[in-house]
Amino acid sequence: MLDVSMKESLTTKEIKRQEAIYEMSRGEQDLIEDLKLARKAYHDPMLKLSIMSEEELTQIFGDLDAYIPLHEDLLARLGEATKPSGTIEQIGDILVNWLPGLNAYKGYCSNQLAAKALLDQKKQDPRVQDFLQRCLESPFSRKLDLWSFLDIPRSRLVKYPLLLKEILRHTPKDHPDVQLLEEAILIIQGVLSDINLKKGESECQYYIDKLEYLDEKQKDPRIEASKVLLCHGELKNKNGHKLYIFLFQDILVLTRPVTRNDRHSYQVYRQPIPVQELVLEDLQDGDVRMGGSFRGAFSNSDKAKNIFRVRFQDPSLGQSHTLQANDVFHKQQWFNCIRTAIAPFQQATSSPELQGLPELHEEYEENNPAAGNIRAQRRSSTVSSVTQVEVDGDTSECGSPVHAADNIKSVKAHRTQSGFRKSRDKAHFSGKRKETLV
Repeated sequence: MLDVSMKESLTTKEIKRQEAIYEMSRGEQDLIEDLKLARKAYHDPMLKLSIMSEEELTQIFGDLDAYIPLHEDLLARLGEATKPSGTIEQIGDILVNWLPGLNAYKGYCSNQLAAKALLDQKKQDPRVQDFLQRCLESPFSRKLDLWSFLDIPRSRLVKYPLLLKEILRHTPKDHPDVQLLEEAILIIQGVLSDINLKKGESECQYYIDKLEYLDEKQKDPRIEASKVLLCHGELKNKNGHKLYIFLFQDILVLTRPVTRNDRHSYQVYRQPIPVQELVLEDLQDGDVRMGGSFRGAFSNSDKAKNIFRVRFQDPSLGQSHTLQANDVFHKQQWFNCIRTAIAPFQQATSSPELQGLPELHEEYEENNPAAGNIRAQRRSSTVSSVTQVEVDGDTSECGSPVHAADNIKSVKAHRTQSGFRKSRDKAHFSGKRKETLV
């Protein structure tokens, strides 16, 4: 902390700058303590008591304590630069040299999805559940569960751009730190982008490995080749059944969650729809009766809300799917994500002739080929209308049923790895790119 007498001699702006630097330093100290606590209070006791195997603990905790020296190094550098009065005149050079080391978190962040899944699975074990509950009730936990401690490094990473910008905001324009802090902000943004890219690829592969196919025809090579999962989450189909939907960069996959021998997987439902062949239709509340039959589509009861439809451009390739989100916000998230993905391939045109047509029951259509022919005749010369629903592009995971990639606005760049790199590098040097959440 600042010496009281020194604090009185500083300007308000200088005081705020020093306070911002102190906040960064204090955060590093808290992080180090929490990393040590995670091992001492959770990892080591569970290993000693044989509550989990060493292999399981390694999968869940990763190299968590290996990052302690990294943050201790920053604290040491800040300590060397601190004057007896408690002030640090220049911090820019320290940060420019230290921040690239945060790339060490690539592996840890990439493993988080698998780690969380294994931890949730192990919580079904009464011994694990009892141990974690006792820890939660102990004062040292601060009422935080184990995953909160394991997620602390990720949450710390995304704070660095904000911390640096706060220091820069209170740094005089003629201060030598200005240029260095601007450089440091670009460095951390690049680090976060790289971590997020690696994490996204890992998440994508995690779900691909959990897909189960009922028919060999469902195994589209575009699924295995996917590197980016644009969004995924739970929706209901026309019959009211819960489906889990994955929108990879080149293909939409509908699945049904299944559990066999405590292993969670996703059974592919119907034929996956390539993005370049995908048509998206907005449906107004009340247009469709969910959970009914073809005849029931004319009823005035049980009219559905927050619905949209996806289908092949060529109806003969597969059936359409009427999907329902749990509220208008999540419908907009899905609609915006899919619309952005198909934008490079399809141009929306108005289709007045489609308005007012009854929606065939999906199961009815599947079991009656003639029904599919009727749909094909009605739509043979038109591309379905796409309503432009604009929502915030930053739809990162926040507890909602829709999990969308942070770079949804750059879907075109995801078509190739080199395209993504080119886009990222351009943003990196412009200094205008929004921070990537990991």
